[in-house]
Amino acid sequence: MIFLPSPGFRRREMLVSAASALMVAASPEAVRAQALNGASGNSAAIDVAGARVEPIPIAIPDLGGSDGASAQLGRDIAGVITADLARSGLFRTIDPAAFIQSGPSRGDTPNFNNWKPTGAKALVTGRTEAQGGGQVRVEFRLWDILPGAQIQGTAYTTSQANWRRIAHIMADVIYERLLGEKGYFDTRVVYIGATGPRDRRSKRLAIMDQDSENNRFLTDGSWLVLTPRFHPTQDKIAFMSYANNRPRVYLFDLGSGRQTVLGDFGGMTFAPRFAPDGGSVVMAVANGGGSDIVRTGLSGGGGRKLTDSGAIDVSPCFSPDSTQIAFASDRGGDQQIYVMGADGGGAKRISFGSGKYATPVWSPRGDLIAFTRYGGDESDFTIGVMHPDGTGERILSSGWLVEGPTFAPNGRVLMFWRETRGQGSRGVGFSSRLVSIDITGFNERVVPTATDASDPAWSPLIA
Repeated sequence: MIFLPSPGFRRREMLVSAASALMVAASPEAVRAQALNGASGNSAAIDVAGARVEPIPIAIPDLGGSDGASAQLGRDIAGVITADLARSGLFRTIDPAAFIQSGPSRGDTPNFNNWKPTGAKALVTGRTEAQGGGQVRVEFRLWDILPGAQIQGTAYTTSQANWRRIAHIMADVIYERLLGEKGYFDTRVVYIGATGPRDRRSKRLAIMDQDSENNRFLTDGSWLVLTPRFHPTQDKIAFMSYANNRPRVYLFDLGSGRQTVLGDFGGMTFAPRFAPDGGSVVMAVANGGGSDIVRTGLSGGGGRKLTDSGAIDVSPCFSPDSTQIAFASDRGGDQQIYVMGADGGGAKRISFGSGKYATPVWSPRGDLIAFTRYGGDESDFTIGVMHPDGTGERILSSGWLVEGPTFAPNGRVLMFWRETRGQGSRGVGFSSRLVSIDITGFNERVVPTATDASDPAWSPLIA
């Protein structure tokens, strides 16, 4: 049985994705990058599968500068890079206590004999200098220790207040140069922060960097909001809100703060997702006892109905090439995942395991669809992935309630939310937390948040 959302709906009774968001933050500042001389065009990429078995040992000394403020900023930047890479599970950061040599470098070639005894295969050097007008310049070089070769050399200039972004961008560069895949550290996560007893939760939209820093609450909890969705290229978010007790999908412009209802439909609208080009949105529209999937432009007005099965069709998600849409439907008598053409034609069921399937989301790589499953051989909820044709289904994590996968922009990592069971009618002792995991089921980690959390949505890489 599938239930459409209502203000008091229970997550354990429903596997339908809805959506929401409300953001008022300004866009992150730009970072100017400049290549440094001597940078090698050769990559020292190591197979990711190998890094899962044996994480890449890397040394990251402080990137401090000539004065006290610059020195502290350099230490902070090195600390963020270290934490980003360590959290991925694919790098082993060397304890600074093992360093024979440490401190900033102005671009001189390191004495690699001082670094080989640490066991590190890669080395980061650099220097941070505060400049006038509140600006900061960070020089950064990545070295392959064994051959003594420079892999990357770049200098970044930006506002001092923007130093964390520099660190995340540098971590992304290291990740890509050593693993051969794009990083995902210069990103944000929007989610639902919840407080209060389980039978009377206050839910607010919150946003943070992917490392849980810069957390902010964006709504006051007056109205229920659910599962936000980032625009692929602009600072806009589609979301579902029960504002004025009328559940509808809204579009929020982060630059202007303007909110507009997305689509002119009489019934409840929910579960929006942007098309890959950002020019339109697909969503579910309630229709009597069922729901249809509709595509509408961002300017509002009517939309084009893509399904009319008489069943409950929900949770649409485009493939990255825009040619197909995955969605959940009970048209076959039980809730399963289907894939159809972007015009609504040729719907084909792809999920055939035991239990009910929901919340399909396409990987940015196009090679996998993540999902939530419940029932069948397993009594708990599970998070899994399968190929778009339904083959290769794998369960990554399970629990009393796990739900709502979202992909990092490189398609390597998933985030979802996990609820632990409480006691009594008010659920005393229960909690809800965000969790990240590699697409192979490796490196499952709790993602810290200021409150209980659910419904994460991962942003694209910040432009």
